[in-house]
Amino acid sequence: MPKNKRPVPRKSAVPPQEDDDVLAQQLADAALAIANEEGDAAAAALRDLEFGRLIRNSLRKKNDDVLYGAIERARYTDPVAYQLLRERVEEAAGTVSSRRENGPEMEINAFALPVFVHSTGGLKEAEGFNDGDAFEQLVESIKQGGLESPQATVVMISHAYDLDEVDAITYSHLNDMVRDAAGSMTEKKLVARPALERSMTGWAETHFGPADTAVELRFLLGFAMKRADDPFYAAPDGEAAADAWFEARMERYRAWTVAAGPLVKRCLAQDPSSVELHFLYQDLFYGAKEQGVAELAMLQMISDVNAALEEGGVAAAEVRAVVGPAAVEDEMVMRVNLSDPAGVLLASLEKPLDVAADLRGEVDDVCDALASLGISLTSVALRFGDDGQPVDAKAWEA
Repeated sequence: MPKNKRPVPRKSAVPPQEDDDVLAQQLADAALAIANEEGDAAAAALRDLEFGRLIRNSLRKKNDDVLYGAIERARYTDPVAYQLLRERVEEAAGTVSSRRENGPEMEINAFALPVFVHSTGGLKEAEGFNDGDAFEQLVESIKQGGLESPQATVVMISHAYDLDEVDAITYSHLNDMVRDAAGSMTEKKLVARPALERSMTGWAETHFGPADTAVELRFLLGFAMKRADDPFYAAPDGEAAADAWFEARMERYRAWTVAAGPLVKRCLAQDPSSVELHFLYQDLFYGAKEQGVAELAMLQMISDVNAALEEGGVAAAEVRAVVGPAAVEDEMVMRVNLSDPAGVLLASLEKPLDVAADLRGEVDDVCDALASLGISLTSVALRFGDDGQPVDAKAWEA
């Protein structure tokens, strides 16, 4: 599974700089200082401005080594600083602001719609986006369905990205893609958009047979330009009002998936009836990617659990499961140990776990997935020790 490390770009555009390590450490130190901020508000504001400037300079210079290096340093130093730094870099990479003379400040964001596509034999890239009317209606549906502001300008890329393509888009590449998209929205003259074109490298090879059941993750990418102060995107104050606002957004999205699903099918396959879709939630580029990767890891774990039960010849209701975090070399994982009624270990399964993840939420998600398979005898361990044994395991309560 992809980890939170620098993607391998298709082409290296910028040679490494001698001071990359120094700049990366400077950025990681700035994140740590902000994460542990106390005292003078004016000094804190200045530090935050400098923090943003360092990030923007690295993006402008296409120096991904500094950005990924800083995030990797923070990951091993402080989880709060790591999360802060990663979020700020992702936001800066996927957002571009501009202001024309005497005009309002405009903002353009990259968003993505992750979708799992179920088919027999797998998708064929050559069949995609041959229905121009369906694609045009799909783009229009984004605003019609209330996913973006009625005053926004929305464009989408007529390509379904696989995970390898998405994973290869570095921070600076995404920033260039947003700028390309902004140019296509504001310039009357049609020009080449190299960053957008460079992102579409083609799907990784699959090995599905004609009769095989296939489940494939694809991402639909788009860009929305709107006023920075557009009230459509402002959540109200107060917990209850904000919860209601986000729930309304979610309801609009659910309705959109029903209405736009047939259009997406027409964009993905020559025979739309041959595919079924499962949408994850629309989000900004990196949030959507994280959703897709997490869901893919969960599906893989479910598949591995089913395989372990079949190989062991044990019914799900008879299996005992222990779930908890574990350290494997320098990485954190969520581990699931499955044992038969006699206590014999059937399998030990793992999926990646981010150091800044909501541990309780991750545990509940795994336990819910096990329960859906019929495994109800589940315990949660505080952690797995170096000897592989669970520590302080207690029965899971939903």
